[in-house]
Amino acid sequence: MIAGKTLQAWNDEFPITRELMALKETFWLNDRLGECEEVLRRSAVTMEDMLDASRRLVRFAPYLERVFPETGEHGGIIESPIVELTEMTRYLAKETGQDVQGALLLKCDSHLPISGSIKARGGIYEVLKLAEDIALESGRLSLDDSYARLADDEFKSLFEQYSIAVGSTGNLGLSIGIMGAKLGFKTTVHMSADAKLWKKSMLRSKGVTVKEYADDYSKAVEAGRKEAQGDPMCHFVDDENSLSLFLGYTVAALRLKKQFDARGVTVDKEHPLFVYLPCGVGGGPGGVLFGLKAVFGEHAHCFFAEPTHSPCMLLGLATGYHDKVCVQDFGIDNKTDADGLAVGRASSFVGKTIENLISGSYTLTDESMYRYLAALVDLENIELEPSALAGFRGVSLLESSENGKRYAATHGIASMENATHLVWATGGNMVPVEVREEYYRKGKGLLLADEMGS
Repeated sequence: MIAGKTLQAWNDEFPITRELMALKETFWLNDRLGECEEVLRRSAVTMEDMLDASRRLVRFAPYLERVFPETGEHGGIIESPIVELTEMTRYLAKETGQDVQGALLLKCDSHLPISGSIKARGGIYEVLKLAEDIALESGRLSLDDSYARLADDEFKSLFEQYSIAVGSTGNLGLSIGIMGAKLGFKTTVHMSADAKLWKKSMLRSKGVTVKEYADDYSKAVEAGRKEAQGDPMCHFVDDENSLSLFLGYTVAALRLKKQFDARGVTVDKEHPLFVYLPCGVGGGPGGVLFGLKAVFGEHAHCFFAEPTHSPCMLLGLATGYHDKVCVQDFGIDNKTDADGLAVGRASSFVGKTIENLISGSYTLTDESMYRYLAALVDLENIELEPSALAGFRGVSLLESSENGKRYAATHGIASMENATHLVWATGGNMVPVEVREEYYRKGKGLLLADEMGS
């Protein structure tokens, strides 16, 4: 029995579960997509919340510039560039057998300073908010002060009295660990079996305590939560339920609007925006999606991308059961090389927050991600980690699949000619050279095998 139903009953009520169990690449369209303005009006998260988070990050800019010189180019603001991909557009056209009509852009959160992934948004934001709360409450800091002061020994001594715990498959742990340790917090990252060795090594080199588990992400989170509950001076970063994390991610949309304005990118009914977000537990992509809908409204069409072996968010959204079911319930093993996406149970908070805002979700194999990885290196000289490539399949699906054409027709999109496809690259630039080379060899081998078989 799964949540009170037999497997047969699940398959009959939600036929998509059969596809997920068969590990097929699946494209789901959300039949509960609501009217954007009304959904946002009813949401507990507001535009003012997003703006408050944005202002907090601006206050911390002098501190970040002081302790992380790599942020100096943008005055202590942690942000990533957008790159247009002309050669990759041709690759996707070859994959689909037809021209890609819209412009293809890459949002390079893979190259965010400090921790090199989308988690540098939410993860670092939550640690900074905690530090601000403690410093303000101590009376040693006021909102009018330069936050560069937080790098002084006085504040390090203050923060050393507190600790931070988090459960992670890798990238969230990096962002929390690096930022927490820099401020002076005693920081512990509970890492699942999926986490890469180099990520654990990097954390330890920063003075972070890493605890390893043979189980998956859920067990690591459970251990971190339990540790924090026994210590009143310990703050647990809850990737499944944290509003602070979520808000840190939403700020990306406010900044994207400015980047689009600078590039002359229009988003309206005649110029729709399609965004493809790799998804694990849901916090990062959910926060970005919410921000995009708040900023661009109904003209932003957002899709999540997940591995065929870890489709937790698609499962939760398609059934409406969110965290009440996990992929293992359906015999899906949750084993993928896309470590940041290796999550078996989705966030209920995120799922319920975006269930009427998300356009759809799809799955793809690890092999597909590796093929995109090698192609992106060959054609654009951009190196990402496997999970960050998941967004590319969305372009092909929207432009050429029957579901994609049906979605466009339903939403009155007569042509993709003026569309913008934005693939969100979630991580990669901190991957060690030897690991990057291994990723590339695997992907290139698959591409060569395809050529020989064609």
